[in-house]
Amino acid sequence: MEPTDSLPRDAQSILELAARSMFDLFANASQGMLLVDRQARVVWINEQYKRFLPALGFERVEDFVGHPVASVVQNTQMHQVLETGKPILIDLLSNRAGTFVVSRIPLRDGAGEVIGALGIVLIDHAETSLQPLVGKFSLLQRDLDDARRELASQRHVNRPGSRQSRHTFASFVGASAAASEVKRQARRAAQTSSPVLLLGETGTGKELLAHAIHGASARSAGPFISLNIAAVPDTLMEAEFFGVAPGAYTGAERKGREGKFRIAHGGTLFLDEIGDMPMGLQAKLLRALQEGEIEPLGSNRLLPFDARVIAATSRDLGKLMREGSFREDLFYRLNVLPIRVPPLRMRREDIAALVEVLGEDMALRSGTQPPELSAESLALLCAQQWRGNVRELRNVLEQAMMRSDSHRISTALLRSVLHDSGVELSTSQPAPTSGAIALPEPVAGLAPLAQQVADLQRQAVAAAMAAVRGNKAAAARMLGISRATLYARLEKSV
Repeated sequence: MEPTDSLPRDAQSILELAARSMFDLFANASQGMLLVDRQARVVWINEQYKRFLPALGFERVEDFVGHPVASVVQNTQMHQVLETGKPILIDLLSNRAGTFVVSRIPLRDGAGEVIGALGIVLIDHAETSLQPLVGKFSLLQRDLDDARRELASQRHVNRPGSRQSRHTFASFVGASAAASEVKRQARRAAQTSSPVLLLGETGTGKELLAHAIHGASARSAGPFISLNIAAVPDTLMEAEFFGVAPGAYTGAERKGREGKFRIAHGGTLFLDEIGDMPMGLQAKLLRALQEGEIEPLGSNRLLPFDARVIAATSRDLGKLMREGSFREDLFYRLNVLPIRVPPLRMRREDIAALVEVLGEDMALRSGTQPPELSAESLALLCAQQWRGNVRELRNVLEQAMMRSDSHRISTALLRSVLHDSGVELSTSQPAPTSGAIALPEPVAGLAPLAQQVADLQRQAVAAAMAAVRGNKAAAARMLGISRATLYARLEKSV
């Protein structure tokens, strides 16, 4: 095409006017428009496009604009337009917002270089004229998604550091106010593609929540890649993140090596113990998150990636920033959706349910009976501080099972295990936590403690069954117990 600056002034004016007119026509007549820059970041959307944001998982325009298009629009082909410089005039796009007929057009500067791309939603799924075609495409797309999900589960199950999400929000056991609030925030986070920062002490269940968020998100069919930063030597961390180009250095693999960002493409990258990341790598991580692209070691090529990042730490990032060992700009980039996971001592009312679930899991793994604890033993567990949280609780139960001659765990044995484990024993009644039930003062004529516990369990089971209209599976999830345990409780209440 002849450069406009070589045309007569009248012709150039007409072309500029035509370009503005066409843009205004598309902006007003289309179902929506978005504009991306050369780095594939969304820089503008029109008013019509804003109505798609809730369905895509965004409440605010600023959570969408300014981010890599691949991280906010599923199945986009804008990268292809930017790389090839060729338009995609008619295409069908299917994502969380629906199925659409779209057009993608490269934008060039005066020298003919591609400087961005324009995406136009020509027809949305509500248009009746193309409903049969769109319906057939949607059906094929669902079949394809099912096939991809099955292939992904087979492809990633044995890959080191890569696995499908094996936990759901029901896996985070507990019905206390603190546990319920954490699950509410995590479920909300699962509906977006923004970074999540999980804060809390070690052993509180941060990785479990990361799995659950991934499993409930639109990326659940993709891989869940976990990287514990504290476990990787500083000299190898950049290669772990960004990969290595073929022959980048002596000893490098001939075919190169993919980094965790590329392996997590289409899924979720979980960065555990982010507070232990070296300062030198923090700047590169920040750039990768901002640009949506990485540069492998020994390469001069930038590779786009599409992975949702969930970070976790047990350290005080505010203190690390004040000490100059953690970048403020990286913190603000990761701290979009912060979730603080409470320690076990702040949700003591969940300990009984945790003991039951952990005990059944250990019994399943060892082929033995689940441990049985008396009400006195449970009270002893509830009184402890649990510096190691759920992980420490599980360790104590495992030790007690190994040292017991039967599946019944005596209070004396449990006290001995706690003492040998270095736990500072406490036998005082813990103060009620937020959402806990304050117990009445002792009065004469009370029934034995075991009978009171049994009565409370029957009431809880009855309330759960009523709330879910007799659905036993749903009742078990609500109570944080297995269906087998629920059936046993129901039999005792008959």
